[in-house]
Amino acid sequence: MYSLVANGADVLELGVPFSDPMADGPTIQRAAERALANHVSLHDVLETVRLFSQTNDKTPVVLMGYLNHVHKMGYQAFAQAAADAGVDGVLTVDSPVETITPLHDSLKAHGIDCIFLIAPTTTEERIQTIAKVAGGFVYYVSLKG
Repeated sequence: MYSLVANGADVLELGVPFSDPMADGPTIQRAAERALANHVSLHDVLETVRLFSQTNDKTPVVLMGYLNHVHKMGYQAFAQAAADAGVDGVLTVDSPVETITPLHDSLKAHGIDCIFLIAPTTTEERIQTIAKVAGGFVYYVSLKG
């Protein structure tokens, strides 16, 4: 993480390993498999952010993952743990805007942005809906499929 910042990264995205990374390509899928084989958990990722944030509180850190981990921990508990670690934003790729309110509200209460994806196929109406609740930035997926 320090090397990325030293070489110009403005924001860091850390993936939370998941057993069924449906929104990720083969490289990230293999990375998730390796991480899981080494027992890397959401708690480990949060600890990594906490350690980084102790010496760098200027570079935003966004967690990218799937709702299962967050749901299992509980939205409030996750939001508190993420805030304590120094997380600035969270993107759960399998959480549509229509069902995100409990997580969004928990994150917002702890000063954490809720990041959303849009794609070339996203309708204008849906983009407007996402824009009303998104924080930090909107992640544009530039390719179809």
